[in-house]
Amino acid sequence: MKAMVYRGPYKIRVEEKPEPIIEHPNDAIVKVTLAAICGSDLHLYHGMMPDTRVGMTFGHEFIGVVERVGPSVQNLQPGDRVMVPFNVYCGSCYFCARGLYANCHNVNPNATAVGGIYGYSYTCGGYDGGQAEYVRVPFADVGPARIPDWMSDEDAVLLTDAMSTGYFGAQLGDIVEGDTVVVFGAGPVGLYAARSAWLMGAGRVIVVDHLEYRLEKARTWAFAETRNFAEYDDIVVELKRSTGHLGADVAIDAVGAEADGNFLQHVTAAKLKLQGGSPIALNWAIDGVRKGGTISVMGAYGPIFSAVKFGDAMNKGLTLRMNQCPVKRQWPRLFEHIRNGYLSPSEIVTHRFPLEHIAEGYHTFSAKLDGCIKTLIVP
Repeated sequence: MKAMVYRGPYKIRVEEKPEPIIEHPNDAIVKVTLAAICGSDLHLYHGMMPDTRVGMTFGHEFIGVVERVGPSVQNLQPGDRVMVPFNVYCGSCYFCARGLYANCHNVNPNATAVGGIYGYSYTCGGYDGGQAEYVRVPFADVGPARIPDWMSDEDAVLLTDAMSTGYFGAQLGDIVEGDTVVVFGAGPVGLYAARSAWLMGAGRVIVVDHLEYRLEKARTWAFAETRNFAEYDDIVVELKRSTGHLGADVAIDAVGAEADGNFLQHVTAAKLKLQGGSPIALNWAIDGVRKGGTISVMGAYGPIFSAVKFGDAMNKGLTLRMNQCPVKRQWPRLFEHIRNGYLSPSEIVTHRFPLEHIAEGYHTFSAKLDGCIKTLIVP
């Protein structure tokens, strides 16, 4: 099969790889019909995540058609059109039993932290991802779901991570009616979090970024106020000024490791692999939220050793909530919102590339060229 293959930071290409095989009775092999490049894939592409090995295939946002199933699979059969959450999880461990699918204890040798994630380094289990013609899906009776007949492929693929994660980020904020919510990052997840905040009762939503075309999308699609942090000496001062000098009620960090940090942070992350990025967006969230406020973090981070303002968070009495999204938990409500016309995730898609041109897709997305917000990959 053809598959995207990692060859080092900023180096990917399409190669021939062996088709995946059934390795366990509860596996399924899925023929990928649509995949996406996620903002967190850029952390891998830029060499910022530990144990990202040469030869790995990325891609944790994908849908497809079931090609074949193992002998124990009960819920799927060949020909089913399925959407696959980015979480690899067993469905039966202590954490899965509590709906914490992102923290499954049985799918990752490094499961003291995260569970399994498709195509996301050996830190997350070493599973090849869906930026390929075929992908092996473990625990096929647990993760994948049949795509409803009324749902488009493009909406479905965005529910496998980005839309679900943005919605989850707003959930973690514990938004109550009338709250002022500030979202750091106007990429896909930030846009989805901002739009979702209205569904949860926000009275005001402010999105912070430095790319004007993404801020325009935040205004027109997420109906948010915007602030370009590059236009202010201190964006936190502006956020305080805009909120009666108190700060927002809720801050959502939808940036993670790709935040613009200082030179030392980028050297230790991208060059020396000593940390998983810059905590600047998280520190803006800590400073920009009011005392007693809530911070939601679902931007992806690796290990970070540079200073997070934890003392400030403690002294301000902040509530910090964070996790990788347990995707399948979000689907029932999101299906309802999409079917009722409140959300159309595919409206933020700007680019579509065939699999053989995926290197161009990564470059366009990474360098923010041509007004790129969300990129889909067609095998």
